[in-house]
Parts: sequence; C-alpha cells; structure tokens
Amino acid sequence: MSLSRRQLLRATGAGFGSLALASLLAEETRGAAPAGPSAHFAAKAKRIIFLFMKGGPSHMDTFDYKPQLQKDDGKPLPFEKPRVQFAPTSELLGSPWKFRRYGESGIAVSELFPHVAELVDDLCIVNSMYGSNSAHGGACMKIHTGSDVFVRPSLGAWLSYGLGTENANLPGFITICPTLAHGGTKNWGAAFLPASCAGTPLGNASLPAEQARVKYVQNARLSLAAQRAQLDLTQSLNQRFLDSTGPDSALEARIKSFELAFRMQTEMPDALELNHESRATHEMYGIDDAKTEDFGRQCLMARRFAERGVRFIQVTHSNTEVQWDQHGSLRKGHEQNAGEVDKPIAGLLRDLKSRGLLEDTLVLWGGEFGRTPTCQGAGRDGRDHNPEGFTMWMAGAGLKTGIQYGATDEYGYYATHDKVHVHDLHATILHLMGLDHLRLTYRHAGRDFRLTDVAGRVVHDIIS
Repeated sequence: MSLSRRQLLRATGAGFGSLALASLLAEETRGAAPAGPSAHFAAKAKRIIFLFMKGGPSHMDTFDYKPQLQKDDGKPLPFEKPRVQFAPTSELLGSPWKFRRYGESGIAVSELFPHVAELVDDLCIVNSMYGSNSAHGGACMKIHTGSDVFVRPSLGAWLSYGLGTENANLPGFITICPTLAHGGTKNWGAAFLPASCAGTPLGNASLPAEQARVKYVQNARLSLAAQRAQLDLTQSLNQRFLDSTGPDSALEARIKSFELAFRMQTEMPDALELNHESRATHEMYGIDDAKTEDFGRQCLMARRFAERGVRFIQVTHSNTEVQWDQHGSLRKGHEQNAGEVDKPIAGLLRDLKSRGLLEDTLVLWGGEFGRTPTCQGAGRDGRDHNPEGFTMWMAGAGLKTGIQYGATDEYGYYATHDKVHVHDLHATILHLMGLDHLRLTYRHAGRDFRLTDVAGRVVHDIIS
C-alpha cells in the first residue's frame, strides 16, 4: 500500500499546525529566513525601493534639460506628433523653472529638486525611457507589471517568487500608501503566481502616511502561546480540507498568510515605530515640516523595512488633490508635488548611504510616463501625457553613478538615442537582483510567462 505525502503526515500525527510551529521554532533558532528560491547569478542588489510618482512628472521640467525648448517657446512643434495622443496640444512650452548644473558630473537639474540635485553624482538618470500607452491605467499597469492590457504579476511579485524573502517575519513585498486608481490592486498583485507573492499594502493614497498601519498586528487579549494554539487548530482543519479536496492555491495561500500574520507580531510593530528614530533623522526626512511630513514618513518606513530584509518596497506619491498629472496648473501642481517629495527623497538617499545600505539597495524613481513639450490648458500652463519619451532615475547597488543615459529629441518629445523600453528597465532591474529575465518563468494556462513577455534587454551600459 502506497501513501501520499499528505496521508503519511496525517497518519503519523504530524499535522500542519505542529509542523508550522516546529518550522517557526527552527527558524528562530537559526536566526534566518527559511531556504527559498535562489538567484541565477551573483546579485548586485538585495532589495528595491520604488519611489512611484503617480500621474507622470514632466521630464523636461525636472531631470531632462532642453535649452532648445526654452529658445523656441511659443513656436509650433517642427515635426509630427504621435499618431495616437491622449488629448490635443498646441505650441511648444518652455520650462517655467531654471536649471543648474550640480556636482562633479555637471548634470543639469531643475530648481524644483534642489535637495536631490545635491546628490546628482549618486544618480543614474535614464532620459530615454519610452512605453506604449498614453492613458494612466494602461501605463501604470505597464510600469508595474509589464503589460498594459492583461492582468499579469507585478514586478514585486516576480521578485518575491524568484528570490523568496530575507526575513520570514515580514512580507517580502510591501507597498506604502498605494493608489487604488488606474489598475489599483493589480499593480501590486500576483495574478497567476502564488498568492503569497503579492504585495502587502499599508494604507492607501487617500489616507495620511501616519495611518499606514497593519491592523490588528498585536493581540491585547491573548498571549502568543494561546494564539499559536488557536492557529494550530485552524491550520489543522484547513489542512484536513486540503487533504480531502486536493490542491487549492487560494487556501494554501491563506494558510501561509495566517502563519506570516502570526510571525509579523514579533517584528512589524517595531518596524512601524518611527518615534524610535532621532530628531535629526526626522528632520532629514522632513517629518518636522507639515509640507514634507507625509512623504517623509513613507520614505523613513521604506528605509526601516529595507534594513529588516523586505525584498521590494514601494512608496507612492499620489496627492489626491494635486497629482503629477498637470494638464493645467503646471506651475502650481509641480511646485507643490516636488516640494512634498524632494527633501524626503534626498533624506532617504543620504540615510541609506550613511548606513551602508545603498551598496545593496536599488532605488528607482519615476512615474508611468512623462509629459509633452507642447502645451495644453488655459493660460499655457499644462502638458499632456507622453509615453514616447520620459525620464526615470536609479541609485544604489550595481549602477554607474553621476551619468545620464540616452536622450530625447531637442524638445523632449521622443526618446531618440539609446532608447530604454519599460521591458528593458524590468530586465535590467531583474539582472541587478541576480535574475535572468529570460529564465524567470512561470507556466500558466499552457504557456510560459515572464515579466518581460517576449521582449526586453538588459541595459549593461548603466551597470558598473
């Protein structure tokens, strides 16, 4: 008589709950996360912090200086606009902000980002990004999942699937104050990957960062031992159901989530306690200033999660009143948005660097697309969506620093030189994390899927 693994476990009295407890105790004894998937080759980065600027910052007003655009302000665009446009635009609009050159690299940065500009020698600025969708929903899904039309696993989910976790007591993928619009949960979801790979959201964009908490993370009524006994009973019942019905990915994910929730009690409360940080640290992140407090809190949480081994941390700036989506009121909107994030971002980079974390942490900044160099809206004070050419920058592990890679045309409409598609960005990020984007696959519905689909190339020129 042959026995299945599940039947053997049940017959020998080793139910799921007792196995989970034994595993947990063993992990505590070792002081490390359980063995999981491994990288394809030596990684330059262990973790990622993605600073997502929801709405699409204007590249020619921030990190892509265009002197010719300034000279030709008010003139017609001298070449064809894209065949597909989100909305009509008119003549060229020079940047309302001045640019200065900073650091040994001499890279020009807008006066919108004076604090980040001081760290320009630590940045790898990609000025030649391009995508395929001019609408927020499709573009947001593209930058997060690699697809603008299908539900696919997010970048963070792929990394969780491919690399596992560095800390079994915290989620491997956390998204802080994510937007619920334009893709919503799909932007941090796992799709057909195991549900445990999905991101854990803390708050959302409509709530202040101070309220970005894990609900019920501590039980005031029951001790850990009592909770463990309850959980063992629940898990044994769940396992019995699995034994009788066969594989059930949703239930198996729920079993894992219950175990993670139990373990999170030991570490999540401390990770979220920003009062443990010094006054100087709060000032560095701008938490002492009402203007920068909210995003500063998000950035400081990101650093605390990074040093605790969370694999992928997303921080979203999505001011519900004034997003980066300035079809009108460009001057007011971009000044407000940049003013909210500039000091916290610089504080995060300085803090990571001072702690030695920037050596193995990849920081990514950008939105879902850029803006047009042609104007829109009343009073020549707005720009339309532009996926044809935009800027994202990176800092940290494995990158050449103090460089600008690629270029858009002299006005900033189209990526023209050393173009980097969103698939190329994803392939490069996976490479820095030690993963070959061609090999990181998952079989679903009769075919193999990957983050970069059937495209993508690693941009080796920006890797040190």
